[in-house]
Formats: sequence, structure tokens, C-alpha cells
Amino acid sequence: MAYWLMKTEPGDYSWEQLVEDGTAVWDGVHNHQAAGNMRAMRKGDRAFFYRSMQDPAVVGVMEIVREAYEDPNDPRRSFVLVDVQPVMPAEREVGLKQIKSDPRLQHLALVRQSRLSVSPVDDTAWRLICEMAGIGA
Repeated sequence: MAYWLMKTEPGDYSWEQLVEDGTAVWDGVHNHQAAGNMRAMRKGDRAFFYRSMQDPAVVGVMEIVREAYEDPNDPRRSFVLVDVQPVMPAEREVGLKQIKSDPRLQHLALVRQSRLSVSPVDDTAWRLICEMAGIGA
């Protein structure tokens, strides 16, 4: 199983909306590196749901339930979609400042490539952020 971090702006899509919907299409990714990360996702992989822009933080964990498929709204067929489901909310949100202040997390794309909307998370960082969030995922 691989781990990911997927960003969304609260005005675009919120954790609460994902929980209400049950399953959602993750769309709106128009960066080739992020799209490549989505193509690498496999069913059953886990991802942090990361609220960006306003009070940025990891707020929950999602599961990839459908692997990458073509975005019908992309005439060039450059970008893809994946489907996700909520797994659990964070007991404690893990803010960007908290992540940036931890030397063990400095290697994450979230810290080094702040504009990348979909990025991999290694096993050690996943466990650490889960611990910080009170998540047993």
C-alpha cells in the first residue's frame, strides 16, 4: 500500500462534504507531476485529506477506491481522475506549521513543493502524521 497527500481548498470541497457524499471523484488536478502521482495510485492506497489555503491542515484519511481514469472534461487527455472514500477524520488536525516545524518531515513535497496538490508520503512520515493526528490508519 502506498500513501499520499491530496490537497483541496475548503471552498472547492471539504472533508464534511466528502463524508456526506460517501464517495467522490477527485478532480481539478491540472499539474503534470500531480497527475502522474494520481496515475501511480492503486485501489486501497490511503491518502491524507489536506485542507489548503485557509488554516491548512491534514483533517482526515481517505482511501483510493477507483484507480486513475480519463477526465472526460479534458480534451487533451492529459489529466486523470481517481475516486476516494473517507476512512476517518483526524482526532487532532495537523497544521502546516506543525508539519514544517518537525525536522523528520522536511523531505515531504508538502514542505519542499508547496504548490503540488497531490504528493506521495513515505511510510515513516505517514505513521508520524497519523500519530500527531490521533489516527490509527
